[in-house]
Amino acid sequence: MPVTLDQANRIIAAALARSAEAGYKPMAVVVLDDAGHVKAVQRQDGASMLRVDIATGKAWAAIGMGAASRVLTQRAKDLPAFFNAIAASAQGKFIPQTGAVLIKEASGQVIGAVGASGGSGDEDELICVAGVEAAGLQAG
Repeated sequence: MPVTLDQANRIIAAALARSAEAGYKPMAVVVLDDAGHVKAVQRQDGASMLRVDIATGKAWAAIGMGAASRVLTQRAKDLPAFFNAIAASAQGKFIPQTGAVLIKEASGQVIGAVGASGGSGDEDELICVAGVEAAGLQAG
């Protein structure tokens, strides 16, 4: 079963709370279901207009490739032509940049992905993980 709206909203709320607690710049957080469709999105006041698109692209890459965006960032360095081809065929929706993780049930089943944009890739990833774990799910 894909991530529910309730789970997605809890992930986003916890991620944004973690961001505020850490004093990060304004963020956007996007949760996608297991088919890559937007389930929920929030953009904090002051976050630039591109933040939602970037967060979506990070999460879309993660769910599409079945790996956290940190892993995809390294793979893109090793296989730039392949990843450029994916980005081109995905019409700009594929961003293999650190800041998104898979959302998994306790069984390990992937039910979605969450991406963030606004801070460094490490900050974005950290709030995504915090959101997933706060919702009682596993980040992958």
